[in-house]
Amino acid sequence: MTATPDPADGDRVAPTLVTDRLVLRPFRDSDLDAYAAMVADPAVARYLGSGEVLDRVGAWYQMAMFVGHWALRGFGLWAAEDRRTGALAGRIGLWKPQGWPGLEAGWMLAPPFWGRGLATEGARATLDFAFSRLGAEEVISVIHPDNTASIRVAERLGETYARSMTLHGCPAAIYTIGRERYRVTRPAHAR
Repeated sequence: MTATPDPADGDRVAPTLVTDRLVLRPFRDSDLDAYAAMVADPAVARYLGSGEVLDRVGAWYQMAMFVGHWALRGFGLWAAEDRRTGALAGRIGLWKPQGWPGLEAGWMLAPPFWGRGLATEGARATLDFAFSRLGAEEVISVIHPDNTASIRVAERLGETYARSMTLHGCPAAIYTIGRERYRVTRPAHAR
């Protein structure tokens, strides 16, 4: 007798999404060098969690956790690859570990990719996925209150400030958007 794997039992793989300038794809072992360099950069880590950088081992564990999140939840964070160069630009996607305040759309890019609208582009594809493929009713973004660049991304997506909280000992501003608001505020060219 052959058993058919049940996706609810952790046999889920991240799909690949393609935007104008990004490929959102599953993390792979060959991403480790670029990912480790990114999370070791104090400028990148500044507003993430405690603001501490990660070493190479920590970077590998984090990538493995992202892959596992997909297997357990059926959604997660993608490796964001620059379509033109194939370089790892960052991570973008959905996040909801145990105890998290909601389904989060999140983004983190390496400094060479800052200020080009890539976070907004990738996060928009993430919201499309959350609302159309997952049937989400609401998506949040958890942002350090001093991270004005990420707040601008959230606002460009149509998210609005909902509340402040402390999450794992760190200050957080929660921005939210519901399915209907996203549908009506999404730019016409992106529909």
